[in-house]
Amino acid sequence: MKPKTLEGALLLLASSAALAQGADPLATRPGLEIGAQLAQYRYEEPSIPVTIDGIRAGFVGAYTFTSENRMFFRIDGRASYGSLSYQGSGSADGVPDFIFEVRGVAGMDFNPGGIGVSPYAGLGYRYLFDDLTGYSSTGAAGYRRYSNYFYAPIGVTLRFDANSGWVFAPTLEYDLFIQGKQKSMLSDANAGLNDVTNTQKSGYGYRAYLMFEKNHLTIGPYLHYWNIADSDKQPIAPGAVGLEPHNWTREIGFELRYRF
Repeated sequence: MKPKTLEGALLLLASSAALAQGADPLATRPGLEIGAQLAQYRYEEPSIPVTIDGIRAGFVGAYTFTSENRMFFRIDGRASYGSLSYQGSGSADGVPDFIFEVRGVAGMDFNPGGIGVSPYAGLGYRYLFDDLTGYSSTGAAGYRRYSNYFYAPIGVTLRFDANSGWVFAPTLEYDLFIQGKQKSMLSDANAGLNDVTNTQKSGYGYRAYLMFEKNHLTIGPYLHYWNIADSDKQPIAPGAVGLEPHNWTREIGFELRYRF
């Protein structure tokens, strides 16, 4: 190898090592992440009352871009499934319940006083399907439900040095509810009823994560919560209207992710 070529290679290695050593552990980490979730889930309509609850499991994925000016852009999504229990007009077990969610956010990293502060905002979409067809313990017939939420996540992640290469990274997020669309296949339960789509215009959500990061791993518990008001009313039969009643959803779980 010629001397100048060798010198250039050594300089490249040295600069790469310096960049690796200079990476801020309290900043947002770029790259692809994949992982899994396990959670206790509960949905409730207090006025009826109706509950759907049980254990659900799923997969998560995210890709984060970072820039030299400390801005970051992240696309993330998840798919979660549960075989849940229903309590309302009777009871039923093994209710299939599927959630798909996708979000895009942008934010910036700050580092005041040795603490990483990463505020962000964006747009999100949440889709839920549950299949209540069949009969409950009292003989009441159920139907399929399709739920669509559009919302704007607004949050902040803090990062603290937790020693031994670990970083404690809690996240708090408020989910600004934009609109919901609920499609209820009422004809599954009664051929004389119309399938109906109700619009939800009022509600809110929030999330909390208590994550620990080290090298390629991120691990910790999380909470998702939604509280949605009564929807509009739509005709379901001659002289009759139906609405999607006030409801809340709580999901408490544990998540493990690997970053490539």
